[in-house]
Amino acid sequence: MKFLIFVIFVSSFFIIGTAINTQSSGAKGILQCNNNPEANTIIKLFDDDSGIDDDDLMGSTRSNKDGKFEISGYEDELTPIDPKLIIYTDCNDGPKPCQRKITVKIPSVYITSGKIAKKIYDAGVIQLSGTFPGEERDCIN
Repeated sequence: MKFLIFVIFVSSFFIIGTAINTQSSGAKGILQCNNNPEANTIIKLFDDDSGIDDDDLMGSTRSNKDGKFEISGYEDELTPIDPKLIIYTDCNDGPKPCQRKITVKIPSVYITSGKIAKKIYDAGVIQLSGTFPGEERDCIN
């Protein structure tokens, strides 16, 4: 009986283990604030777990002096990942506490197998001076 339970446990682990896929995604773009480069801005790449669990951090970077950024990362998941960028900015924020938190969804065609993103989403020029749907505030990014 113990042997049967052991075999079932090992088989289940093997089946689940082989079903987990390493998936990657990435993005690049240019951040601007009022048509000026938005330098040193934090950009994070997450797998959006839609309230089921905490979102999985796949990568983090900062924009350079020209506002340019490129980011990629990977996650092991049973189901397809849902990549998104989170941009934390003070653009046009005045004296308000914390930072604006802007989400940019990455289309699913930019998800590839493996740890290296084979297709990079070009987000283009993102003008941060406007407002964005679903924009939030974040004090701990």
